[in-house]
Amino acid sequence: MKNIKLILAGMFVLFLSFGGMAQTDPPDPPGEHGSDEDQQGRAPISGGLVILLTAGLDYGDKKVYNLVKKTKQN
Repeated sequence: MKNIKLILAGMFVLFLSFGGMAQTDPPDPPGEHGSDEDQQGRAPISGGLVILLTAGLDYGDKKVYNLVKKTKQN
């Protein structure tokens, strides 16, 4: 049962990433010589950052829940 949950979670994350790639727009062409706009180094990180933070919080919640549950049993 645990393996099935892990596989389903992995598939969900995989399909979620495909949807995110389909939504991206192509980058704008670089500016003319002498323009103030620098097109290099700009990458969207907000989507991945939210996923990582959510996963980290869920993992931490699970660890704390198990620790509290274990101390109550003893």
